[in-house]
Amino acid sequence: MAESPDTGSESEQFRKYTRILRNSAYILIGLICLIFLAVSFSDLPSFEDLENPKYDLATVIYDVKGVPFGRYYVEDRVAVDFKQLSPNIKQALLVTEDDRFYNHCGIDLRALARVGFKTLILRQESAGGGSTITQQLAKLLFKRPKMHKMSAPMRFITLITVKLKEWVTAIKLEKSYTKEEIMMMYLNKFEFINGAHGIEAAAQIYFNKSQDSLHVDEAATLVGMLKNPSLYNPKRFPAKCKIRRDLVMNLMHQEGHIDKVALDTLTLKEIDMTSFDRKTQSDGPAPYFRAELTKWVKDLFDKQQIKKTDGSAYNIYTDGLKIYTTIDLTYQKYAEEAVFEHMKWNQQRYFKVWKNRDPWTFETDDAQKALRADILDSQTKDSERYLALREKIMGTILQHLDEKFPNVPFSDNVIKTLIQISNNAISWNQAKQDEKLDVVYSDAYHRIINDEKWEKLKTAYTTLQEEYKKIFSTPVKMKVFDYNTNKEKEVEMTPFDSVRYHKMHLQAGFMALEQSTGHVKAWVGGVNHTYFKYDHATMRRSFGSTMKPFVYTQAIAVQGISPCQEFDDIQYTIAPGDAGFEVDKEWSPANATEEFTGNKYNLFHGLLYSKNSITVRLVKEMGTVNLIRDLLHNLGIDKNLRLENGRLAVPNLPSICLGAVDLTLMEMTGAYSAFGNNGTYVQPIFVSRIEDKNGKLIYQGIPSRKSAINPLYNAVMIAMLKNNVGGQFSLRIKSKIGGKTGTTNDFTDGWFMGVTPTLVTGVWTGGDDKWIRFLTLDEGQGYIMARPISELFFQKLEKDEKSGYDWKADFPKPPLGYDELVNCEKYKYIRPSTERKTLLKEKLKNEEFDNEF
Repeated sequence: MAESPDTGSESEQFRKYTRILRNSAYILIGLICLIFLAVSFSDLPSFEDLENPKYDLATVIYDVKGVPFGRYYVEDRVAVDFKQLSPNIKQALLVTEDDRFYNHCGIDLRALARVGFKTLILRQESAGGGSTITQQLAKLLFKRPKMHKMSAPMRFITLITVKLKEWVTAIKLEKSYTKEEIMMMYLNKFEFINGAHGIEAAAQIYFNKSQDSLHVDEAATLVGMLKNPSLYNPKRFPAKCKIRRDLVMNLMHQEGHIDKVALDTLTLKEIDMTSFDRKTQSDGPAPYFRAELTKWVKDLFDKQQIKKTDGSAYNIYTDGLKIYTTIDLTYQKYAEEAVFEHMKWNQQRYFKVWKNRDPWTFETDDAQKALRADILDSQTKDSERYLALREKIMGTILQHLDEKFPNVPFSDNVIKTLIQISNNAISWNQAKQDEKLDVVYSDAYHRIINDEKWEKLKTAYTTLQEEYKKIFSTPVKMKVFDYNTNKEKEVEMTPFDSVRYHKMHLQAGFMALEQSTGHVKAWVGGVNHTYFKYDHATMRRSFGSTMKPFVYTQAIAVQGISPCQEFDDIQYTIAPGDAGFEVDKEWSPANATEEFTGNKYNLFHGLLYSKNSITVRLVKEMGTVNLIRDLLHNLGIDKNLRLENGRLAVPNLPSICLGAVDLTLMEMTGAYSAFGNNGTYVQPIFVSRIEDKNGKLIYQGIPSRKSAINPLYNAVMIAMLKNNVGGQFSLRIKSKIGGKTGTTNDFTDGWFMGVTPTLVTGVWTGGDDKWIRFLTLDEGQGYIMARPISELFFQKLEKDEKSGYDWKADFPKPPLGYDELVNCEKYKYIRPSTERKTLLKEKLKNEEFDNEF
C-alpha cells in the first residue's frame, strides 16, 4: 500500500528531528569532551596529592600511661582509623550521605541526574543529596566557585566543569584508596566549625568525649552537620540542628540500625551542649609543661637534625606527631592541687602583710623606686590592651618606617629615647652608654630623626601616651585571677591596677622526679596558666640553703670531715689572698637570723639549722669551691654554662656554697635525685619517645647515667636529710623522706627539696619581681613558703591507693662503714635552745588562716 502524503511528510520530519538531535548530541559530547580535556589540564589534585592528602594534623601529647592530655595544632585535627570509627557514625553517614557507597565507583549517576534537574531546572544551587562521599571528599580538595551571581549559560558551564572535576578526582580517589580509607579521609578532613577539624575533634569539642564513645543521637548530630555545618551548628541553631539530627536518626531507623522505641526516645531529647568545650592551651592538665614542651621539641629537632624522609623539617602543629611523655596525670593532678591550695594560703598572708603598703616604693631609695616604676610601666605595656591601642594609633606610621628602615626596632623605649635626643635632653653618646639604643642601628636612628615622617612619629607617640594614661586610668569591668572555684572573678578596676594586682601575686614551681628512671612525673610552672604564662620550673633563681647538702657531701667524701665533727657557730671570713679562693674583698656572711650562738655544731646540727657559719667553715676546710662546682657538674649542672649577661651560672666564688647561683628547678631536682638513687645521677627526661603520624619512631628518650657520689657517703647525706625533717620538724606523711629548705636574701625565694626512696620533689615559691616578698624570715622562709606544698602532694598520693605510689618503700641499706661514720647519736638530737624554727612553729599555730600549718 502506498504511503499517504501526510505519512511521508511526518516520516521525513521525524528523520529531520532525529538528525538535529543526533548532531546536537555529537556537539554536546564534543563540548563535554573539550570541557573534560580542559578540566584534565586544570587545577585538579595530582596523583601525588591524592596519595598524600595534605591536611593539617594535630600533634597529640600522651602521659606515661598512654592517656592523651594535650594537642598542638593550627587545625585541631586528630586522624581516626576506620577500625577506630564508631559504628553509630558509620551507619549515620552511609544512610544520610551515600546509601550506595559500596556500590559505585565514585560517581552515582542516578543521584547526579537528580541534582542536575534540581539545579538547572529548579535553580537550586544547593540541591544536595547527589554527591557521593568520594565526591564530597573531592570537593574538600579544591575550592568550588560561587554560582549565584552567574548568568544561566555561565552557570551551566561552571556546573559542568565543577562536576567533571569532582568526577575525575573521585575516580582517582577510588583507584588510589579503599572505601574505608575514603570514608575516613572525608571524616578526618571535614571542618565542623568552632575549631573542630575532623570527626575526633568535633566529638571532643561538642560532647567532650572521643568519637568512639558517642551515643546515637550525638553521632547523628555530627553527621547532620555534614550537610551545612554553619546552618546546623548545634551551639548557635539548636532547633535547626535537632530537625536535621532527627532526620538522620529516622533514616537509621528505616535501615534497621535503631528500633522504633529507641527512635521515639531519642527524638524527644533536645540538643545538649552543656559539655561543649572549645579549649585553649591553658585548659587541661600540665599547661606549663605543654607550653615548654613545644620549645623543647623544636630545639630537639633542630639540634639532632630530625627530619622527614624527604629532608623537610617536621612541623609540630601540622604533622600529627605523637609525643609520649613521662608525665603521670595522677601525680600531675595532685601536684596542681597542692600548689593551688598552699599558694592560696601564702597569698592571704601576703595581702595581710602588705595591706596599706606599696611594694614598689616601700623602704627603698629614689633610684630603686624609679627602676621599679619603669619595670611596672614596661609590664603594663606588654598587655594585649596596650598593644592593640599602639597598633590603632601608630600602626600606619610604623608600617611606613618599617618599609623605609626594615628590621630596625621601634619599641616605645627607642622612640622615647630618640625624642629625648631630638629635644637635647640627652646626647647620642649618653643613650648608647646607658644601652638605651643599640649601636648596630645608630645610622638608621640618625636618619629617622631627619626623616620627613619624624614629626608624625613624635605626634603619634605623644598621642599614644596621652591615650594610654587616660584609658588605663579609667575603671572598667574585667575578669582577674582569684583563688576561688572558677579561678577568676569579675571586678571593676583600672587596667593599671589590674597589672599591679596580678604582679602582686606570689608564684610557685613544682616538679616530681622518679630518680631511678629520670622520669619527670609532674610539672607545675605557676599558680594559673591563663593569667600567668611564665614557667617557674625552667626560670633561673638563686637557691639559698638548698645548695648546702652538696657542700656537706664534698666535705665528707673528699675532705674526709666526719659528720660528727663539731665546729663553732661564729662568723668566718674568706679574705683576698686566701689560697684557693678568688675574692677581691672580704667575704663574711651572717646567719639567716643575723645571730651567732657560739655553740658547737656537728654536721647534722649545722645542716638541720641551716647555719651559714658551719657551711663557710667547711668551704674553708676544703680550700676551694672547685670541689663543689665539680660535684654539681657531675649532677647535671653545667659548671661552664654562661648566662646571657656573660657570667658563669655557677661562678668560681665561695658565695655559691650559700646558694648565690642561678639554677632552674629542674636542674636542682635532678641534682637532688642522686641522693635518692644511691649516689647515681640519672638525667631527667620528660619525653620517652616521639612517633610520626604513621607510628614510625623518630626519637627515643634515653637518660644518661653517672655515678656521682660514693654510696657510703650518699647514705650519710640521706641520714642528714632525714634528720632535717625528723622529730618536731617532721612532715605529716607516711613516706620515709629527707629534705632541705632554702631561703634567699630578703626572703625573695623560698625552696624545699624532698627526697623519698622513689620520688624527689622540688618546690620554689616567690614573686616574679624580687620586691614581691615577705618582710621577715618567720613569714618568708622556705620552711613556710614551699615545704608544705611537698607535704600536701605526698599526702594526696598516699591517700590514693590507685596512684601507684609506694609510700612503704625504703632507702637502700647503707654500705659497710656507715655505722662508724655516723656514730654520734647522742649529738644528733641535741636541740640548741635558741633556734627560731621551734618558736616559729608555735607562732603559726596561733595565727588565724584558712589552712592550718
